[in-house]
Amino acid sequence: MKSRANGYVFALAAIVIFAIQDGISKHLGTLYPPVLVSMIRYWAFAAFAVALAARAQGGLKATIVTKRPVLQVLRGVLLPTQIVVVITAFTVVGLAHSQAILAATPLFVALLSMPLLGERVGWRRWAAISAGLIGVLLILRPQQGTFDTSFLLPLSAALMFAIYIITTRLVSRADSAMTSFFYTGIIGAVAISLVGPFFWTALAPTDWVWMLLLCVTGTSSHYFLIRAYDMLDAVAVQPLTYLQLVFASIMGVTIFGETLTTNMILGSILVVAAGIFTVWREHVVARRKAGLPPQ
Repeated sequence: MKSRANGYVFALAAIVIFAIQDGISKHLGTLYPPVLVSMIRYWAFAAFAVALAARAQGGLKATIVTKRPVLQVLRGVLLPTQIVVVITAFTVVGLAHSQAILAATPLFVALLSMPLLGERVGWRRWAAISAGLIGVLLILRPQQGTFDTSFLLPLSAALMFAIYIITTRLVSRADSAMTSFFYTGIIGAVAISLVGPFFWTALAPTDWVWMLLLCVTGTSSHYFLIRAYDMLDAVAVQPLTYLQLVFASIMGVTIFGETLTTNMILGSILVVAAGIFTVWREHVVARRKAGLPPQ
């Protein structure tokens, strides 16, 4: 019981820090190229991944062994690209609207799991996915009769992260979680470092403080989330992650002067409800396949 309680504490800490990280990313993204912000942040993430791998069983020598190198490279390139798109979305679309659309990621994962993983989706999950997609359409609904193409940024980011999750599931069939985490950091840092220097801009001294905070929140949030997943099932953690949307909306309105529309609020409620049900249903089906009793 104590372990589960600690798991919830770690999960909530990770979500709060993720929200703070998003706010700092938006602030820096409005002043500097998102590629530059992502690159420096990724350097800290790569160092964190190496440190964790060194402490893992077998150390770095065991961690670097992968049976799916192509998939690991694909994942490693995909995540920093997605982060660049997310930071751009925060600055162009806004923190609250972007997080509302990103909340649809579990729905896209469920959709893509059919052709890419060969998984079967029953009518219950189809109903949840359909409801969630209606919620996305509500969030995207044009205010003046014309579609805002900037909304394609968070939508693309959600799809990219869904593909990243799918490839992670694929590679988990052959590689350990620590190996995947290591390659996410190393490949991602190398990939973005090939592009980032072309966008180099001198940071003001005060903004280096913000950048340091971004690096600290980026590593600490991942650490707390890893600890949470060590103690809790994904079905317990996933509903809590939607609190990030609440925190992002609060920051967007109070700090960045964003406006929440009725469509966005109603759409977000649909997306969150559908996402929670989808993750719960996947958990139920997985336990049934494993011959375990339902929880």
